[in-house]
Amino acid sequence: MPKAGIMDHVSSATRSLIMANVRSRNTGPELVVRRALHSAGLRYRLHDGRLPGRPDIVFASRKLALFVHGCFWHRCPHCKNGAKSVGSNKGYWLPKLARNSVRDKKAQRRLRRMGWKVRVIWECQTKDAHKLDRIVRLVSGITQQR
Repeated sequence: MPKAGIMDHVSSATRSLIMANVRSRNTGPELVVRRALHSAGLRYRLHDGRLPGRPDIVFASRKLALFVHGCFWHRCPHCKNGAKSVGSNKGYWLPKLARNSVRDKKAQRRLRRMGWKVRVIWECQTKDAHKLDRIVRLVSGITQQR
């Protein structure tokens, strides 16, 4: 059961199951972006393990790597979910979320040093049709460049 003073609506066992089911691949926001890119006629590779950070979407011929980040997990600077406070076990979660951000920046820096263009697409951007359309146009423009 939760420790005294900490409010949680589910038991520790249930919370553990919920957290264990959080995926790093094929997330909802990632699938939204992939569908939009595919319907625009763009073809790509997924989760290339040969590249730093294992980008979610890769256009190898144009050296373009896309990361689709969850706002909470990667601390989005654009929305309230990125700033959402951790409710319990702050001693674990705050350093964990900080490590995620450091790891993201390091992988992006390594990719850029290798000559890759890197773009981060935030979960909150995938929920706005206009922003998603802008992303598709941007990626389309990059992939069409010679």
